[in-house]
Amino acid sequence: MDATILLSLIQDGIVNGAIYALLAVALVLVFAVTRVILIPQGEFVALAALTLAQLQQGIPPGTAGLLVALGAVAFVLDLLRGGSRAPRRLARRALIDLAIPIALFELTRRVAPLQLGPVAEIALTFLLVAPMGPLIYRIAFEPLADASILVLLIAAVGVHLALTVLGLTFFGAEGFRAEPLLDFSLEFGGITIQAQQIVVIGASLLLMLGLYLFFERTLQGKALRAVAVNRTGARLVGIPIAASGQTAFALAAGIGAISGILIAPVTMLYYDSGFLIGLKGFVAAIIGGLGSYPLAVAGALGVGLVQSFAAFWTSTFMEVVVFMLVIPVLMLRSFRAGPVEEE
Repeated sequence: MDATILLSLIQDGIVNGAIYALLAVALVLVFAVTRVILIPQGEFVALAALTLAQLQQGIPPGTAGLLVALGAVAFVLDLLRGGSRAPRRLARRALIDLAIPIALFELTRRVAPLQLGPVAEIALTFLLVAPMGPLIYRIAFEPLADASILVLLIAAVGVHLALTVLGLTFFGAEGFRAEPLLDFSLEFGGITIQAQQIVVIGASLLLMLGLYLFFERTLQGKALRAVAVNRTGARLVGIPIAASGQTAFALAAGIGAISGILIAPVTMLYYDSGFLIGLKGFVAAIIGGLGSYPLAVAGALGVGLVQSFAAFWTSTFMEVVVFMLVIPVLMLRSFRAGPVEEE
């Protein structure tokens, strides 16, 4: 291995690690606020990437119809629980759950064949995928908010399987790859840096900076931090736990949508590609202990570098090597953990 190959592998590892870092941060956020291990985080990535690819081809994506269906189910469940009997609340729910998804569906159906360009297609992709987060939370997880972590994990697996089947239904078994946002390259130090790779790293850094400012400078961000520290205490001081869960899922879905938009031009993606991508973000979150954002980001960069070098040395066992990173981390944490008294 010469210096050029080494630098190229490090470059690929950092690009991949930037995406895994976003997913790891989303997983840590959702787990801290709701105690849900968000297995379907990768599905948001795959749905966004495939949606963008179909919009670029002038095809209205199935995610527009999925958003309408999720909104209708959430609205009906809210009525059955008696949460929307007040006229003002009922009108607000009808607007959020029904009117906006239907408007986006009609907009997608009319705009997609026009192929208006990358800016409009990216914006429409984000608007179709990001709202799915709070709707899925209201449908699948809000009724189980006080259940054990194991029950929430089982529900997360069920949501993952449902989204995977829907992805196969909407997009088929063939793969899609979007057109690059920027199509040029730079030569630096004997290696070629694609413009899309610069976009991925730059957008990831900006998004993580935005999340930091959100949690440090905004009242809603501080409320999420309070819920993450002590759910009971946050409820006692008037912080709505259900709304915090919806916000956490909205941020996670938004991060997944942006991640899918970023990697859609980089690699071929299929309806089930999100599972492996999400698992690698989960490995990074586990390295961070599912509680530390900086450690999760560091773990994600480590996962990206290990994947890059494993692909060079033994591509057949690349995924095995990456997922085996969890074993020494869990062993180390088990040895360092003290005894815990059962309640």
